[in-house]
Amino acid sequence: MKKLINDVDFVVEDMLAGLVAAHPTCVKKLDNINVLVRVTAPTKGKVAIVSGGGSGHEPAHGGYVGFGMLNAAVAGPVFTSPTPDPIYQAIKAVDGGSGVLLVIKNYTGDVMNFEMAKEMAEMDGIKVDSVIVNDDVAVENSTFTAGRRGIAGTVFVHKIAGAKAENGGSLEEVKSVAQKVIANVRSMGMSLSSCTVPAAGKPNFTLAENEVEIGMGIHGEPGTHREKLKPVDKIVDHLLGKILGDMSINSNDEVAVMVNGLCSTPLMELYIANKRVNEILTDKGIKIHKTFVGEFMTSLEMAGFSISILKLDNELKQLLDAPANTPAFKCI
Repeated sequence: MKKLINDVDFVVEDMLAGLVAAHPTCVKKLDNINVLVRVTAPTKGKVAIVSGGGSGHEPAHGGYVGFGMLNAAVAGPVFTSPTPDPIYQAIKAVDGGSGVLLVIKNYTGDVMNFEMAKEMAEMDGIKVDSVIVNDDVAVENSTFTAGRRGIAGTVFVHKIAGAKAENGGSLEEVKSVAQKVIANVRSMGMSLSSCTVPAAGKPNFTLAENEVEIGMGIHGEPGTHREKLKPVDKIVDHLLGKILGDMSINSNDEVAVMVNGLCSTPLMELYIANKRVNEILTDKGIKIHKTFVGEFMTSLEMAGFSISILKLDNELKQLLDAPANTPAFKCI
């Protein structure tokens, strides 16, 4: 195993310390727990948004803590949900009196632990609600989930719910717009290679030299099938076909597009994939309001990418375009 780390047991702590050192005007770490919060936390009178999950998906989730997005991110061990206590501490640290919304990706451990933390905070009199993101159309159930997985489409939930909270929305209004995003976003990905969890010291699956996995999850969960590597246009045709086949979307509808690298795929290749996404949507008369290409939710050093499509209405467009300033996402 070749990794630029110091100690397998402290990779998350070292990573968070480095993130805070790079962005001290934006985020700070709570003492003795792996939680990042805004330096201004708590903000009185504003709904706070908390997300998180296992580490290894950077910049998710700590990179989205800041103006216009999250108020706190809870970092579990690599590919492992945080326990309820740090989530509970995050809720307490950012509650400004108007309630806290938890944005949870649909993985069994995350759902269970975030919901337990929610109950703990409610016992303290904090108003807490939650939404569960399940945008992955690849498979209905997987190693880590009951139901569809939450993947890169979660970033759209962070952005749009964050903007609604920043604009003074109530907890009920922020949850409602988050649910609207979840109802209208679909994603699917693929992998060219595996990744190595530091504590394991070896790849968590293997692919042959000319083999890819279609529908791979962000923790290496199995997808729909393996096949020989094809030109990227053919891969995009399959992924986007599955996505659009699961959405109610017509000519003249507007969408936001995210082409998300899993970490080891060059931007050159992501832009080539986006070229085909643009061609397909344009041919169908679907209007592209905004496109995001880059690394938004990764999987350690895995090579591959995912596509997310968010169907927009006027409210979602306005909130997507609203200002945001976080370590990993800027919209001015």
